[in-house]
Amino acid sequence: MLSDIVVVVHDQVEPFELAVLCEVFGTDRSDDGLPRYDFSVVAAMPGPVRTTIGFTIDVPHDLARLDSADLIAVAPPGDNDSESPPELLDALRRAVDRGARVVSVCTGAFVLGAAGLLDGRPCTTHWRHADELQRRFPLAQVNPDVLFVDDGAVLTSAGSAAAIDLGLYIVRQADGAAVANAIARRMVVPPQRDGGQRQYVETPMPSTEVDTLEPLLTWMLGNLGGDMSVDDLAARVHLSPRTFARRFRAETGTTPHSWLTAQRVMLAQRLLEDSEHGVEAVADLAGFGSSAILRHHFLRRVGTTPQAYRRTFARSAG
Repeated sequence: MLSDIVVVVHDQVEPFELAVLCEVFGTDRSDDGLPRYDFSVVAAMPGPVRTTIGFTIDVPHDLARLDSADLIAVAPPGDNDSESPPELLDALRRAVDRGARVVSVCTGAFVLGAAGLLDGRPCTTHWRHADELQRRFPLAQVNPDVLFVDDGAVLTSAGSAAAIDLGLYIVRQADGAAVANAIARRMVVPPQRDGGQRQYVETPMPSTEVDTLEPLLTWMLGNLGGDMSVDDLAARVHLSPRTFARRFRAETGTTPHSWLTAQRVMLAQRLLEDSEHGVEAVADLAGFGSSAILRHHFLRRVGTTPQAYRRTFARSAG
């Protein structure tokens, strides 16, 4: 479980990404029965820290907090060329060596690169800066098409709102889908987005035949246990299957099958946490049909088996 979380800021910090980290990890939601984390914002030089849009924030803590934290997030500095203090880079390396997890948000990846933590690792950053990250750190394996990358000890996210995706992913891993979903509801954001950065690259938006697929998506979420073919879904919104598939990707960033599978996996997570249904019944209720198919998709998306997930996150286990 998460307990001790630190966010590192530089002078000229980007305020939005910092605010996301504070919202996900720093807000006290214990009144809703959710975990409360020991959370701090730190800087190499405590005191006023400027943001990129002109206001300052008071940061009372120094880098000593990094030596005990189990999760360290680096907020993006306003200038990718700015040099990080050597003591910060040393502290990040020590943290990884002792088993802590280190996270970068957006261009915070450049700080991890300077610490040598991206060498030989898959990673990402905002799509506009991916080429520069690869040029500056040629041993890094930069993937500009994803929202975030989990490489165990080192996690990196794409730009701006992808910090929400990575933050909720970390909470989901540590404290379970129910906690992550509850935080997402409080933040009024989707608990998990499918797709990647490529959908946000500057390309012309396709013309659409319907205003939105939101009513259909809502219906799908309420009927995850049923059969849903592309042909049937297309018929519901009076589109041809080909046009429907194109429109679905335009709105969600992914295919109907991938979106549906992701939602079914999240439903399975909730059932494994909150119900006493056997795995076969969970597979049926979530629309997978068999425990073997559930296991395949669950392992691919969650990184563990349904049985192991239940042992860790079932309410009766805590």
